[in-house]
Amino acid sequence: MEKIHKITYNKTKHNYDCMVCGSELKYFEDFKKVECLYCHGNFKSNVTCESGHYICDLCHSMDANQAIENYCKSTDKTNPMEMAIELMKIPVINMHGPEHHFLVPAVLLASYYNIKGEKNFKDKKLSIAKTRAKDIKGGFCGFYGNCGAAVGTGMYISIVTETTPLSKENWGLVNIMTGTSLISIGNIGGPRCCKRNLFVAIEEAAKFTEKNFDLKMYDYEKFTPKCSFKSKNKQCLQLECPYYA
Repeated sequence: MEKIHKITYNKTKHNYDCMVCGSELKYFEDFKKVECLYCHGNFKSNVTCESGHYICDLCHSMDANQAIENYCKSTDKTNPMEMAIELMKIPVINMHGPEHHFLVPAVLLASYYNIKGEKNFKDKKLSIAKTRAKDIKGGFCGFYGNCGAAVGTGMYISIVTETTPLSKENWGLVNIMTGTSLISIGNIGGPRCCKRNLFVAIEEAAKFTEKNFDLKMYDYEKFTPKCSFKSKNKQCLQLECPYYA
């Protein structure tokens, strides 16, 4: 029987660094056995905070993913960058975390189907993206060399083209999309920043969509977001980040 995920910890939730105490996260090369402080599930992880707290990916992003899905289902907006910025200001969206792996394809799908006037497809496609995004672990960028924001752009193209592992032409498009996003994200360098990577991924997806599907999501040549989240990121690249204001 599937285990029910239930939050039992009631202290104030922090939306950057440790959700429990706000202290800095520590990453380790090796995995160790940990218990999620919220659902009490047992996991193997290579990240805890300085105080040893661990929150699993599902508990970390549970409220956030629902907020993202609800917003994208109801909005009539067409600019995915504006949608993403609005969503990231919601308190349940953490500074960093796997919820960004759903946020990227969600706003891209909402933009795509709102522009095409095919909102009847949008709800189903968002549900597909939400399910797939759960497979992209937190820390994917550093531990697997595959940033979840970039994977989200490939996921978006896969969903709108209904690509499968046996597809021919579209299979290539899906992987080129992810690769294009990864190269742009990698060229900026680390440490990771979920906001910065999201901005890069959405811009690359918008360019790719216009080139391959003749659909312009927003005026990316003139609209470069200015990050308002930098004060919450202890590892901010500051002037080395193209979105630093």
